[in-house]
Amino acid sequence: MEQIEIEGQISLTIDDDEISDCGSVSDETSPPSDPFWRFKRDGLVEVSEGSPEHHILRGSFFVGMRPVAKQTNVVAIHKNSSSSLTRKARFDSFRLFAEAVAEKCGGNAQERYAWYGGTREELLEIVKHGFSHCRKPVHGQSYGVGVHLASAKYPMEDALSSEVDEYGLRHVLLCRVILGDMEVVSPGSNQFHPSSQKFDSGVDNLSDPRRYIVWSAYMNSHIFPAFMISFKAPSLKDFQGLLQANVPRANVPKPTTPWMSFPALITILSRSLDPSKMALINKCYKDFRERKLRRPEFIRKLRIATGDKLLATIVKRHRQGCV
Repeated sequence: MEQIEIEGQISLTIDDDEISDCGSVSDETSPPSDPFWRFKRDGLVEVSEGSPEHHILRGSFFVGMRPVAKQTNVVAIHKNSSSSLTRKARFDSFRLFAEAVAEKCGGNAQERYAWYGGTREELLEIVKHGFSHCRKPVHGQSYGVGVHLASAKYPMEDALSSEVDEYGLRHVLLCRVILGDMEVVSPGSNQFHPSSQKFDSGVDNLSDPRRYIVWSAYMNSHIFPAFMISFKAPSLKDFQGLLQANVPRANVPKPTTPWMSFPALITILSRSLDPSKMALINKCYKDFRERKLRRPEFIRKLRIATGDKLLATIVKRHRQGCV
């Protein structure tokens, strides 16, 4: 049994045989009314809603889905199973590579959990056959040419890359990733392999990573898709501005959508909020400017005073050029 910490949140304990065969899968497809019939066909096994595993995964997902957690509903969680010899061999191979990287790195392979979003069909293909190419990030800046995954603390990063299927569901993979020795990759870099034999993977920030980069040579040995999270959420792109506001300033890429300064936002808020709330916001902004309040704390207080619904409306109207 091994224990992997979902960075700074909660420890998820999983048996080495977590990918164990959970029973044979019927060749018969479920009726089209079942949104998960493809999952069952492809060997994914649903995690029981009342189980500790479901509780931990669901909770970790919600923590990282702010500011839309209250409007988000996890519909189902499925686990990758060794329903075929090929998948069992793939997981055994992943564990062998983890041991090899650990030996190279002084005993620690830096194995983490990370999110990967996409269409349902793309994710199911990855579960069945592995990664076939290094897709450019659908949302945000590229950090080199490789498979980009979001840190376990920031599922919103890759939830933005998910697409709604015909059942109104979005899907993201929670993968086990071998990172080894990480090197910082600059935004917009064309790097496609480690800069030296010392390094194994890339990262946007060593102290608080949001983005991991696994190079193409390692994408099917150092990544194992462990779980599929299926959820319903509002239009996530309406919250993209708030997501960018939480990125540390040193790592903020050039915005791909219209950017709004805090003074401009506060001016717009003054038209809708009562004087007492504006007085609180202005005081918090003054403390932020004087470095008495850190940026994440200021944004948290701003959201509490304003409400996510109003902020999302302003961001959306700003993107449309209406404010």
